[in-house]
Amino acid sequence: MYFNDIIGLENIKSYLQKTIDEARIPHAQLFVGKEGSGTLATAIAYAQQILINDAKDKDACKLKCDKLTHPDLHFAFPVVTTDKVKRSPTSDSFLPEWRNFIFKNPYANLFDWFQFLEVENKQGQIGKDEAILISKKLVLKSFEGGHKIMLIWMAEKMNNAAANKLLKLIEEPPNKTILLLIAVDEEQIIKTILSRCQVLHFPKVSEENIIKNLISKENLSKNVAQKIAHQANGNWNRALHLVHHDSSDNKFETWFIIWIRAAFRAKGNASVIESLINWSNEIAKSGRETQKQFLQYCLHFFRQAMLLNYKADKLVYLETTTPKFDLKKFAPFVHSGNIEAINDTLNEAIYHIERNGNAKIILLDISMKLTRLLHTKE
Repeated sequence: MYFNDIIGLENIKSYLQKTIDEARIPHAQLFVGKEGSGTLATAIAYAQQILINDAKDKDACKLKCDKLTHPDLHFAFPVVTTDKVKRSPTSDSFLPEWRNFIFKNPYANLFDWFQFLEVENKQGQIGKDEAILISKKLVLKSFEGGHKIMLIWMAEKMNNAAANKLLKLIEEPPNKTILLLIAVDEEQIIKTILSRCQVLHFPKVSEENIIKNLISKENLSKNVAQKIAHQANGNWNRALHLVHHDSSDNKFETWFIIWIRAAFRAKGNASVIESLINWSNEIAKSGRETQKQFLQYCLHFFRQAMLLNYKADKLVYLETTTPKFDLKKFAPFVHSGNIEAINDTLNEAIYHIERNGNAKIILLDISMKLTRLLHTKE
């Protein structure tokens, strides 16, 4: 993965290359960007360029970088216990899987990672054991005499014990040590770490760049590429899922519309409660990462409906596939009188699911609340 493999981001790539050329590389950096913006891909390309720049034998170094096996390039990412790793999991336990995951799609998200490991019923984290291992790796001298680089993907998933353990390392790193933290939501990172990192914000991938790359890399016609690029909304990972028809959106759309239809029948009809209970139980059977992903989808669906309601058609890229469901007819029910409460309700549910609340109770609770909110007048 090199800079010319990254989609767009010309200004960011130029800046990062300049830090290498001028030997002014910050020791702790945080790359922040929405899913599919290329933060991880760019961090890998940046790290590899630093190592190649250090190397005496650049061809040999490039070969190791291409395989993600360079001994001075380290990775940390959220992990869980599995049938293979039953206790105290760390990133080193999953390095072969991690490399295959990156080779497949360096723009993938956390949900994709857990699906790749077939553990989406669990929630991953970067824990204290990982932080101890990171510290041990970085206090040693580099294998090849240049920089040591640690990439921490989804840094917001560090628990407090891990974050506090790494704080001193970020404050006073060993010589020629670089920490590249990668996050979607910087607000979830503790302030003491955030304040010690140079933060670089990544924009969404432009629609023009998505179209161009869909045509060149996926052999799509221009018309199809334009449609997918519009739906992707700056997310290259989503664009790839749409191309290969492996997006979870169809399942999520089905769940959402079953709930919507039940919500409209619920007014003055107590028997619909049983349908809502069945709906909640069905979603609760899925893993917590799937539940959180679904609730994020619901937030997105409501926002798109509101934009359509207020005639901001150019900002609406959601397309539904469910027969006899018309987004335009649904849109008037999402408005200024209920959107804030809807957002609060769904975000609160995500918060409680992350903290291992009872999914059946949480989902039934939001289904009842949202049913009332949809009948709220503007």
